[in-house]
Amino acid sequence: MDPHDRPPRVLVVDDEPPIRAVVRGFLERDGLDVTEAEDGPTAVAAARKLEPDVIVLDVMLPGFDGLEVLRQVRGFSDPMVVLLTARTEEVDRIVGLRVGADDYVTKPFSAAELAARVGALLRRRRQLPRTEPGAHAGLAVDEARRLVTVDGARIELTATEFGVLVALARDPGVVLTRQQLLDQAWGEEWLGGERSLEVHVANLRRKLGDDPSGPRFVETVRGVGYRLRAPAR
Repeated sequence: MDPHDRPPRVLVVDDEPPIRAVVRGFLERDGLDVTEAEDGPTAVAAARKLEPDVIVLDVMLPGFDGLEVLRQVRGFSDPMVVLLTARTEEVDRIVGLRVGADDYVTKPFSAAELAARVGALLRRRRQLPRTEPGAHAGLAVDEARRLVTVDGARIELTATEFGVLVALARDPGVVLTRQQLLDQAWGEEWLGGERSLEVHVANLRRKLGDDPSGPRFVETVRGVGYRLRAPAR
């Protein structure tokens, strides 16, 4: 079945049944197909079997934690991932983003807000701008096939990293402010912040083999934002 012909699938992973039940209720109210898991190993097995579009993933889990779930899932699939964490330290959220999460919500949270974030991620995945395949100084971006290569070698990006790259690749050499990049890569309804964007850009650079101190592709324009270097003429 074409994935566009079925309701989006969401895997909700939390070891507390009441939390899973509340989140499931809000997501099903939005017409989503929801499956639950209560620990790390079960979550990885469910992600492999179901191929969910989004995973709502608690960080603290029995078996192994949500960050390990995320690492393993990124090895075979590319769902959008929202982390749930009771931790308040920023470093814990940043680690999750660096591992490959797209968004995070800190406990205690509003189930309605979480459902809104899941909906925003799904709409963003469907509405990423279409670009023609093109090369930018060794970097080729084909949005239609979700294919990125550097010097002919394929690079695996998360959906969020790919969205950032597509936004930059539309106009090589043109500087996008952080807010413009947030709006183009996520949409105006994005509820995250600039710190999350910085982590996703850092992930993107690392995968492209880019050195921030002497970037080949993604340049920082201090105090303004980012741009993709235009190919030399």
